[in-house]
Amino acid sequence: MSLDLAAAVPALADAVPRPFWTDRPDAPTPCEPLISATNCDLLVIGGGLTGLWAAIEAKSIDPSCDVVLLEGSEIAFGASGRNGGFFSESLSHGVAHGLALWPDELPTLLRLGRENIKEIIEFLSSEGIDAGLRMCGKTAVAVKPHQIDELRAAVALHQEYGESAIMLDADEVRADVDSPTYLAGMRVRSGGGLLDPALLCWGLKRAALARGVRIHEHSPVTGLQPAKPGIAVRTNQATVTARRVLLATNAYPPLLRRLRSRVLPIYDHVLVTEPLTGAQLTAIGWRESQGMTDAGNQFHYYRRTADDRILWGGYDAVYYFGNRTDSDREQRDRSHELLAAQFFQTFPQLTGLRFTHRWAGLIDSTSRFTPVFGTAMGGRLGYAVGFTGLGVGASRFGARTALDLLAGRTTERTELELVRRKPFPFPPEPLRYPLVQFTRAALAREDEAGRRGIWLRTLDRFGIGFNS
Repeated sequence: MSLDLAAAVPALADAVPRPFWTDRPDAPTPCEPLISATNCDLLVIGGGLTGLWAAIEAKSIDPSCDVVLLEGSEIAFGASGRNGGFFSESLSHGVAHGLALWPDELPTLLRLGRENIKEIIEFLSSEGIDAGLRMCGKTAVAVKPHQIDELRAAVALHQEYGESAIMLDADEVRADVDSPTYLAGMRVRSGGGLLDPALLCWGLKRAALARGVRIHEHSPVTGLQPAKPGIAVRTNQATVTARRVLLATNAYPPLLRRLRSRVLPIYDHVLVTEPLTGAQLTAIGWRESQGMTDAGNQFHYYRRTADDRILWGGYDAVYYFGNRTDSDREQRDRSHELLAAQFFQTFPQLTGLRFTHRWAGLIDSTSRFTPVFGTAMGGRLGYAVGFTGLGVGASRFGARTALDLLAGRTTERTELELVRRKPFPFPPEPLRYPLVQFTRAALAREDEAGRRGIWLRTLDRFGIGFNS
């Protein structure tokens, strides 16, 4: 089927340039900015999921710990409120990737990931946080002939490691969710589900405040330096002197120089439709409302929302020269038009549907697609960054690991090779940008032909990649 970019443009005419999840009248009032100097035991920089979990977990470990959290904008402003709401147990960016990099550790990583999600669910229940969580699994679909065998191998691997996965032929997958582009599918009913990421963030914010965490929004950090008895952290209006600092800024410009070579900020684009009518819902099926993804390197992810819209994102992951992350990058007509055209190619029975929201979110990718952990400044600063699109669930594991490292605790988490070994660094500019573009082109060629070229095979040998 041909891709009609021009026909897709009118569907975007009324789409507002902001994330769907946070565009609601019941959004909480931001906490007051930091306006005067203060001291604390632990300062958390970043009010996304990693930072919120870190503040909550620090209070759970020691309720007397004085915790301050600084957020440059508002809670759920960044990637934590701009993602698709896919909630995954994976700590290793999938079973196959974990097997390739950490074969001996994979059973442990799978167990820890499952325990992490179970504990998150229990926490949300105990706190009365309704984040719209549904443990409905997901379906990955083949849209190219060569992807059918890849999915068949993935089903076998998932089953080997205890996941509930089945292979669907073209008729079976289309009986579930109807698209003329589907050639086969892998239905995985275990391992995760969907939620509303903004409701999750706002619920965690309430839980943190209830525990005595001091949260200051609209308080961007401009620098940090050693200062007795710990680290002095500057904002535009005041300074916090903290015994320990946990850095949870992920894709945004790192305050720690060494992280500039470890994390690649990638813009991921997203659309949300108007609510579907009953007839439109009948035309596509999708009765289980599970998450959906393509099987390729350049993949779409999509899902239904609670009010029967479709969130449709991914595919055109964009890196800007020099690690640019300014707000001007959040709207890119070419990417949103491409997404819209691909949406109607996938669901031609929905032609005429319009989009209400369009945005981009930053993905903090590392070269091995999993976070980088560590400490700096004499062990007084810890970090967990680089979740590469799977941070909705893994952020809690990352926060707990960073707290372990800050406290000097030896735990099962800190002994993992995933934690102890850093991912391969990205090259500096001016090499970084052309190498990313070269790799993107190689990934696109593989999606079309099904053959992994010499460049990608070379990266595989070193455990290096580019992914959103």
